[in-house]
Amino acid sequence: MKCFYHEAQSSHAPKHFFLRGQPAPSPEQPVRAERLTEAIDTAGASLTLLPPLARDPLLLDRLKRIHTSRYLDFLENVVERWRALPGASDIVAPNVHPCGHASFYPRHIVGQAGWHLHDMACPMDEGSYTGILASATTAQAAAGAVLEGEAVSYALCRPPGHHAGPERAGGFCFLNNTALAATVLRERYERVAIIDVDLHHGNGTQDIFWQRSDVWTGSVHVDPADFYPFYWGAAAEVGDGDGKGYNCNVPLPLGANGIAFLQALSRLLSALAEFNPQAIVIALGLDAHKDDPLAGMTLETEDFYRIGQRLAQVKGPKVIVQEGGYPTDSLGDNLAAFLHGFRRG
Repeated sequence: MKCFYHEAQSSHAPKHFFLRGQPAPSPEQPVRAERLTEAIDTAGASLTLLPPLARDPLLLDRLKRIHTSRYLDFLENVVERWRALPGASDIVAPNVHPCGHASFYPRHIVGQAGWHLHDMACPMDEGSYTGILASATTAQAAAGAVLEGEAVSYALCRPPGHHAGPERAGGFCFLNNTALAATVLRERYERVAIIDVDLHHGNGTQDIFWQRSDVWTGSVHVDPADFYPFYWGAAAEVGDGDGKGYNCNVPLPLGANGIAFLQALSRLLSALAEFNPQAIVIALGLDAHKDDPLAGMTLETEDFYRIGQRLAQVKGPKVIVQEGGYPTDSLGDNLAAFLHGFRRG
């Protein structure tokens, strides 16, 4: 298994985000990557460090297939425009968001920030865009390796991406790395499936492919009735238009354990079988572990071994994209367990 990481991801290092109305230390820090790279070494996998960032027209073209141009422009320029405001904070933090049937796109950067950053877990500073782009570059490289013949690749991506929709960031996510990997695979394969095993529902991924039948999306996660992202992820959400029947959600009760998770994963994979995918993207969250700071489930480290085993049995080349999983003493062990299980699947 080839593993990929771009060290420029560390440029995105927001110190705080807003949690229940209070500034709180952000768990989305470079230390995540440090612990995960150590786990890759423990698992005996090879880690490829990517070359310095350069403007990549192919990456931009691929991103435009999943995100709007105005959103991509916003991410690149928002910090400079924000800091030009009188009395603005160093961190981009909108104080207004569109509600109801809002359809007018504002010219002012405060309005645009509220339009594109749909919650308070997306702080950006002067290094953020570099880190965000490096994360996407990593996902692209891992998917490219599969196009070149690798059976399995892993992208160590931070910030994560599965909450990022066509033109909105949320939940620490800005560019949808999982959707990008699927977009790369679609250049060769007609049917690509995304299997999301993060603690949280991948609402951005669902939104991107909501009306498409060429990319099947499925997710096991905590029931949004009680947990972030709250407004998306119900079992009744199955897609629309051409995509109707190509989205599958299996929500679990808050606090669900590893047995319940694996049973839900089996139901998800049974639903996937009819689609008969030619290639797979696994959106890997490690935040379902009992010690994760965003605790919502109670999985043990050995459960990630079993999840890896089960996912390895799905036929087809695979790109594993790192989503959630935040700093704890168990984080690296959880990834190592998943990779060991995957290799023995």
